[in-house]
Amino acid sequence: MNANLEAVLTLSVQGPSGQTQQVDAVIDTGFNGYLALPPTMVTGLKLPVVGQAEAVLADGSEAVFNVYGVTVVWDGQPRSVESGAVGIEPLVGTAMLDRHDLNIEFENGGRVVIQARA
Repeated sequence: MNANLEAVLTLSVQGPSGQTQQVDAVIDTGFNGYLALPPTMVTGLKLPVVGQAEAVLADGSEAVFNVYGVTVVWDGQPRSVESGAVGIEPLVGTAMLDRHDLNIEFENGGRVVIQARA
């Protein structure tokens, strides 16, 4: 948990050529996708476009954006997911949290624990 009371976790994301980057991503329970990465990160990792998606943003506006394929280390295993190239900070959406429990200590420096359900 950071000073802005955002639940943050460190992820390892990997591009198609094996290039890997560690990112601090904010858990966004209002985002039902897997992952959102800043455009500069998508470009740097050379992520391939796998389609397009439409979304209604928090302000009610609609956006159409490219969707990229990326590999994330999740539960200690590589997992292929889709990511939008949006925003200025990485976000983890609720699709990544499917079949997991999330426990957050809401205080600066509090723990964020994600655990797969058995």
